[in-house]
Order: sequence, then structure tokens, then C-alpha cells
Amino acid sequence: MNNDTTPSCQVSDIYQCARCGFCCHGETTVSLDERDQERMIKALGLSREETSTRYWRVTGSVVQMQVRDGHCIFFDAEIGCTVHEGRPWRCRQWPLHPSMLADENNYRTITESCPGFKKGLNYDEFCRIFKALLEQGAAGKFGG
Repeated sequence: MNNDTTPSCQVSDIYQCARCGFCCHGETTVSLDERDQERMIKALGLSREETSTRYWRVTGSVVQMQVRDGHCIFFDAEIGCTVHEGRPWRCRQWPLHPSMLADENNYRTITESCPGFKKGLNYDEFCRIFKALLEQGAAGKFGG
């Protein structure tokens, strides 16, 4: 493929989530915007109040997912994300983060820690495909 006539690219050209859960681990958490909250409530089939009480950490106007035992509250070692259809946009985007285009070290760090990246792809090829995906408006379709 050349840059002048780049056909439509697919996320799977560079990445396919292995659902390993590596990105779900750590003591940090993900903030939820209003759309994330509504998506999660719908996926869980619970009321806002019950979802908030059971799964969210609310500090003033900031709503975040809780962390339990060193990982996201929705991570299950057997099945991965238990709210996959209702996961936040940040989880949907990760690990295809625009910082990978700005810094090859970011690309290397992220691809070395995530088994979902297509093997044998060089940085320039990755950037070409990722830029095409961004231009196609595929940003909301990233992640596993």
C-alpha cells in the first residue's frame, strides 16, 4: 500500500485485544464521563445509585471506577472485563494512544507490555496505519 491511495484500514491491521487484563491492573483508576456512566449503567442493568454504590468512587463531581485487589473492579482473572460492552472510552481507546505517534519510545513501551499488537510491524508502518485509522474516525473503535 502506498500513502497516496491508502485503502480503508482496520484496527486489526495493527492490534487485536488478547484480553489478558494487563491494562486492568494497578492502583490507578479510570475517570468516567457522563457517556461512560450511562453506557456502564445500561450494560450492568442496574440503577445509577446501585452502580455508583457498588462500582464507582465518587469525589465531588469526579466519578471513577473502583480499584480492588490491585486491579479494576470489573476485572476477573477468568473472563477479563466483566463490563466489556459498557467500558469507558479510555478503556476502549487503550492501548492505541495518540502519544504513540509523537514518540517512538511510547510506542515501544506500550507494544512491549501488550500482547495484542501485531508482530513484525515496524514503527513507520504502525504510524501510517494508525494515522489512517484516526483520519477514518475510528478512534472510538479501538481496544478490545
